[in-house]
Order: sequence, then C-alpha cells, then structure tokens
Amino acid sequence: MLFNSLAFALFLPLVFTAYWSIVRERLRLQNLLLLAASYVFYGWWDWRFLSLIVISSAVDYVVGHRIADAQSELRRKILLTISLGVNLGFLGVFKYYDFFVTSMADLLESVGMQANPHTLGIILPVGISFYTFQSMSYTIDIYKGQLQPTRNPFHFFAYLSLFPQLVAGPIIRAADLLPQLEKESHTTEQERWDGLYLVVHGFAKKVLIADNLAYYVTEAFNNPIHSPNTLFWWVIMTAFAFQIYCDFSGYSDIARGLAKWLGYDFMVNFNHPYISTSLREFWTRWHISLSTWFRDYVYIPLGGSRCSTFKSEINMWITMLVSGFWHGAAWNFIIWGGLHAAGATVERFTRWPRRVMAWPAGRYIASALVLLQVWVTWVFFRANTLQQAVAVLHSMFSFRGGFTGLMYDLGGVQLLNIGVIVIIAALRELWFFMHWNEREFLPASIRPHVQTAAMAALIVACVFFRGPGSKFIYFQF
Repeated sequence: MLFNSLAFALFLPLVFTAYWSIVRERLRLQNLLLLAASYVFYGWWDWRFLSLIVISSAVDYVVGHRIADAQSELRRKILLTISLGVNLGFLGVFKYYDFFVTSMADLLESVGMQANPHTLGIILPVGISFYTFQSMSYTIDIYKGQLQPTRNPFHFFAYLSLFPQLVAGPIIRAADLLPQLEKESHTTEQERWDGLYLVVHGFAKKVLIADNLAYYVTEAFNNPIHSPNTLFWWVIMTAFAFQIYCDFSGYSDIARGLAKWLGYDFMVNFNHPYISTSLREFWTRWHISLSTWFRDYVYIPLGGSRCSTFKSEINMWITMLVSGFWHGAAWNFIIWGGLHAAGATVERFTRWPRRVMAWPAGRYIASALVLLQVWVTWVFFRANTLQQAVAVLHSMFSFRGGFTGLMYDLGGVQLLNIGVIVIIAALRELWFFMHWNEREFLPASIRPHVQTAAMAALIVACVFFRGPGSKFIYFQF
C-alpha cells in the first residue's frame, strides 16, 4: 500500500480511530492492532510475501531467546548463524540470485564458453532489504550482549512490521523501538502537531517536487534516442538529485510523522545532505539509519579505523561496496558505492575539504565540489544499464550542444518547470546552509499563525499541483 494512494487514505483513519479507541488493556491490544494493521498494509501489495516477514519474525524471536540463554560461545555462534542464514538467504534468493547467475554466465561467455543461465524471474518483495536488516540487528545486538530479548512475541512482531517504516525505512533498531512498544502510548498536543508538520512536509516533498521532476527524468532515461547535449544531462541529473532526495526523505518524514501520531519516535533519516562540505559529511546526513547500520554491523566489526591506515581504507571500501550492492543487484550500484569510496579515500589522503574551507568563500566551494561528485555518482544509480551510464557521463563532459541544443531537447516550458521546482527545493537547503532561523525573521506573536497558513498552503498545493502519482523510489530496494 502506497502512502500516496486512495487505499492508504481510507486505511489510515480506520487504524487511528481503532488505535486511540482502545481504553482498557491498551498495552496488550495496541501492539496486536498495530501488527494486524501492518500486515494488512504490507499484504495489500501481495499477500503471498507476508510469509517471508512472518518467518523472519518467528525465527529471530526464537533465536534471540536461545542466544540469550545459551551457555557456550559455540552455541551462540551457531544460533546467530541460523538467524543470519535465514535472513540473508531470503534476501539472496529474491534479490541477488538472478544477478549472480547472469553475471557468471556473462563471465563464461566472455572466455568463449557457452552458458545457459536459469534465472528465477521472481519479483522483489517490497521492503525486504529494510526489514531484513532491522531483524538482523536484533539478533546481532543480543549476541553482542547489548540487548535483552523481548519476552512478548507481539512486541517483537510489531517492531519488525510496524507499517509507517515497514517498506522504506528508516531502519529502526530494536533497542530504540522495543522499549516504546512495551509501554502505553500517549501523545501531547505538540507531538501531534509535529507529526502533522512532518506528514504534510513529507507529502509536499513527494508529490510537489519528486513526482513532478520524475516525469522529466524518466522521459530522458527511457528515450531510445540519446541526447549528446551536455547542458541537457546536467539539468536532468540535477532534477534527479532533487527527485531522489525529496522522494526518499519525504517518505521518511511521513513515516516519522505517522509514528508521532502513534506515540513513537523514529530517528531522523535525512539531515540536509546537499549542504555537505565533504563526502564523509554527506554520509552522516544521507540515509542516516542505513549508513549507521553499515558502520555498526560491517565497518566496525571489520576493524573500523582502529587499525593501520591501509586496513582502515580497505574496511571503508568493503563497507561502501556492500552498501552499493544493498541498493540493487546490478553493477551500476556497485560502481556507485565504489565511486563514493574512491572520493572518500581522496579526501582522507589529500584533506582537500579542510584546505578548501580555509579559502575565502571556501565553504561554498567545498560544498559545490561535493555536489559535483554526488551528481556524477547519481548517474550510475539512475541509469537503466551500465552502458547508458557511460553514455550519459560522456555527454555530461563532452561540452557539446550548448543552450540552443538544450532548448531543442527539453523545450522552454519544460526547462522552466524543472527550474522552478529545483529552485524551490534548493532554497530549502540554502536556508539551512546559511543557518537561517525563522525566529530571526518572524516575531513570536505571529509565528504560529504563519506556520499554520504555510501548512494549509502546502496541503492545497499537494491537491492541485501534485505530479503524476508514482511509487516511492526506494520501494525497489
């Protein structure tokens, strides 16, 4: 079920009405209601895949208890291996099997051997990458002695399937959410207002910015006639950069807002990544729940930075490549992760961000250089094939076509539309880049009224100026 669908518009008030109508035995019933609602939410897309999340939940609930009760280290390791094997096994079959089979076939054919790959051709279950990581973190934390298993199965099943963040994050740790599920939910007026703010702004990012930009980006990448114009592809990649940011951060905002209405707090998943002055900073601001997951469960266990410089770099490269592969079973995503790793390595050895920041207007220059790198890497993330990515990059740096060619390929009205949308999105980032604060511009007496009027205007704009409806980008991951 999509947040931006009629089904969800009917589903949400029913769930909240039932949820807040529970007066007696609220703690016992609220998690049962949330579990049922979450399964309806997920099963609305395809009920058959509910079995995967149920199996993962059951296995990790039982394994978590067995690890906590195990007396020998060998038994604890065996139990953790079972948990990781089940979760990664599901992920491997549904997401990566066809990739490995076709890649092996291509390798054999490249050396003159005949190959006839047998692919499964099955669709990828929505959200499997998110809830798999969330489930694995539970058993890993228990194994490391950082978490005690929950004794109530409904608490754990609800934690793993909670509908606001089920299909596209943020990836919530058990240590953060389980304690909230184990007590009755209460919300204040301020929390309900904050939730509304997040939901409205999340929908605005999605339907006003991301969906309107998606039309032009999709047309460009699906057009069988590749434009060689340099300006055209820089405009398109700028549009995509704000599309994916507003699409994914919009989902995260909606999820956080819905959680606040339920009485729960989810972590901030995006913190204005396009104002970063280094790639390292970028990854502390972009998809924070995933980057911290890889830091804690991949980078640090490999040795992190508590080793030689060379080994530390290898650990970082492995982490970034695995992160790229998490995003998709294609070489494009692996290269995307590798390019970020290469950029981070250059930063570490040259320390160019610190040097540039010392220049006059250095903060602006450093940020521009980071955006240049991010824009280039987005090509591999968005391109339909590796060959298309190479062709787009060639066009971006061939310096051909000029403004006349841009007008021919895109058209004046379309260019104006993209420009207005991007400027609106960019101004929001500039606001934070300049450390502006509404308190500096608005007297306290009128600030609440201005905020209310702005919220109302956003809601009206979402209704009348929304782009063509589309699923959230990260549903495919």
